[in-house]
Amino acid sequence: MNTPNEPSFRESVDIMFNRAVALMDLSPGLEEKVRVCNATYTVRFGVRLRGQIQTFTGYRSVHSEHMEPVKGGIRYSMGVNQNEVEALAALMSYKCALVEAPFGGSKGGLCIDPRQYDESELELITRRFAYELIKRDLINPSQNVPAPDMGTGEREMAWIADQYKRMNTTDINGSACVTGKPTNAGGIQGRTEATGRGVQYALHEFFRDSEGKKKAGLEGTLDGKKVVVQGLGNVGYHAAKFLSEEDGCKITGIIERDGALVNPDGLDVEAVRTWIAENDGVSGYTGGTYVKDGASVLEQDCDILIPAALEGVINLSNAERVTAPLIIEAANGPVTAGADDILRAKGTVIIPDMYANAGGVTVSYFEWVKNLSHIRFGRMQRRQEEARHQLIIDELERLSSDSGIGWELSPNFKQKYLRGAGELELVRSGLDDTMRAAYQSMASVWHERDDVDDLRTAAYLVSIGKIADSYRAKGL
Repeated sequence: MNTPNEPSFRESVDIMFNRAVALMDLSPGLEEKVRVCNATYTVRFGVRLRGQIQTFTGYRSVHSEHMEPVKGGIRYSMGVNQNEVEALAALMSYKCALVEAPFGGSKGGLCIDPRQYDESELELITRRFAYELIKRDLINPSQNVPAPDMGTGEREMAWIADQYKRMNTTDINGSACVTGKPTNAGGIQGRTEATGRGVQYALHEFFRDSEGKKKAGLEGTLDGKKVVVQGLGNVGYHAAKFLSEEDGCKITGIIERDGALVNPDGLDVEAVRTWIAENDGVSGYTGGTYVKDGASVLEQDCDILIPAALEGVINLSNAERVTAPLIIEAANGPVTAGADDILRAKGTVIIPDMYANAGGVTVSYFEWVKNLSHIRFGRMQRRQEEARHQLIIDELERLSSDSGIGWELSPNFKQKYLRGAGELELVRSGLDDTMRAAYQSMASVWHERDDVDDLRTAAYLVSIGKIADSYRAKGL
């Protein structure tokens, strides 16, 4: 994705880190300790497939152990390399600190195109990769806890969890070795939608911030806002679905790897998702205009641009032509450091990746806690909560009857009020609270400091400050 003179993804992270620490009072030694990756393990392993041995290269990087375990996804992509994994691990450290998830930052990757292998072959590859990491404690409930990322999902996490349990048969907390598992294998409701749901909650909080909206030149609520989404994978799909169905946004553009779809009246997200699943792309879909040069739709007139796939899609070659007043980074590193400078100079407001896509790690934290506590959220209190609500309803209805007023509570109200919170409701509540608190910590820096003119720098200042405080508390 990089153009000439464009910093790499890792260099972009370092540039943005340096911009923030220049505004902080850290000793050079502590600054270096926060910045560097602690360790990166490279593994090359063989798997017998189709009658011959194939060798694969994988990575697991640990950026910061100011809190343990460390946390971060495993991605399957031909673009995986050591620099990318280390940059992503650093972002995970900052992200966890920002949203107050008690983890250090880590990341893993396997250089593979998962579409080239069938399910049984992918299972063999995944189990072997997991074996290589588990035997070095690079997957462990108390030391290093992976999760899904690009190219992986619930299925791969279930394989990894099972592999860990086979190798650690007496570890009662074995299910907590990885998050993002299916609900029938120790997962938690709401995890699959978590990152996209977090994007929605982040936008909710931004639109409550009158000063932030003013800086972006936006007014009102999300209702009717035009949105372009780049990448309709798990994150982009859920973000687009929730924003269109629940908030009244118009998804006017969807960009995929084979082109883009445009419809000023709004695209049907579910229909597009179904078409992509059946046709491996958006070409041929009749509910919108097909644009072969999908990247050009990043420059389309809209209110909100959501890059939700790869890093570096907004770079020096196209940043000047991006017109959206608000960009929310659902992917990791979709705006390069060079593009960030151009966009900030134009007045574009960017809700940064370390905050915008933190929904995944937040709900992963809830899943990890659930696995360690060995009980489903809501199981102890749900019916007691319903019984207390029923007492109030009964008393109100008695008072109405005894007084002769004769009013009745609406059935819809009674149904909603009497329903105790289950696991999904509790997960969404916890995620909403997390996204609100994290936004407010960033926004207070953004609005109150004269030397901070963007949310990304504010986010780095908050997260680096928390990590530095953790190291100081350890005596460093």
